[in-house]
Amino acid sequence: MGAGGKGACAGCITRTPYATLVAVIMCWAGVGVFCGTMYRGVNLTLRLLQDVFKLDKGLQWVEPTQLAFVILGASMAALALMILVTAILATGATRVEVYKSSVGRVGGRIASACFIFITYILLLAWLVVLLCCIVMTTFYTLSWGVCSTDEIGWDNGVIDFYPLHFMFPEGTQKVNMLVEGQAEIKMFCKDYVQRAEVMFILSTVSCMLVVLSLVHFLMALSANYAHIRGQDKFTDLQDLHMMDITSETVNLTERDNNRYATQEYAM
Repeated sequence: MGAGGKGACAGCITRTPYATLVAVIMCWAGVGVFCGTMYRGVNLTLRLLQDVFKLDKGLQWVEPTQLAFVILGASMAALALMILVTAILATGATRVEVYKSSVGRVGGRIASACFIFITYILLLAWLVVLLCCIVMTTFYTLSWGVCSTDEIGWDNGVIDFYPLHFMFPEGTQKVNMLVEGQAEIKMFCKDYVQRAEVMFILSTVSCMLVVLSLVHFLMALSANYAHIRGQDKFTDLQDLHMMDITSETVNLTERDNNRYATQEYAM
């Protein structure tokens, strides 16, 4: 039992795709944190625009964008699981068992190539998402810096966003671009900006983690594709070796028959 357990454990160790496993853990952790923090950050941003700047028009795109980010994160988790399965099939002794036939090897190479293409497209998409997170984090960091200056008093201070009027929807009144009074400044700085800044910082860090996991996936998939392709040469070499053994056996058998025939003639 002890030897069998050690052998099974050693077999599991050699069949485990560690690089892909690390990438899957990074991807799941990053996607989980990203979906939660991005959802909360977008909600805070939407409420800030509605409660502080009194914006009700031109915000129809916010909720679909929020839903698209959540769907992208969920699809990443499913894709990571599928890539892990293909990596297990292309690792160690499992590769030798699964890709014995030429049809299996061709199918494995096609699957690896498709996952490489999909991962590359998703990498570009997540780089765009990372850029958006960086922009939002920069905006909230600058806004919190404005809130922290001594010139902004909590009693009679005023924050004027009119110099950034080009970022507001067309038709926005100038009075709605002013954050003045204790109640509005507290709502803008404490209730929304401070909380949203933390959310977008976490979403940026988690997005970077997802991008790193996608880079790991690309490296692992490329290696798996090369291993499956090299399995053809290994199989051909093994077949050639078996043919050499068979030919040697045939030659020995023919030599024995000739010897027996010579003995019969001598008699």
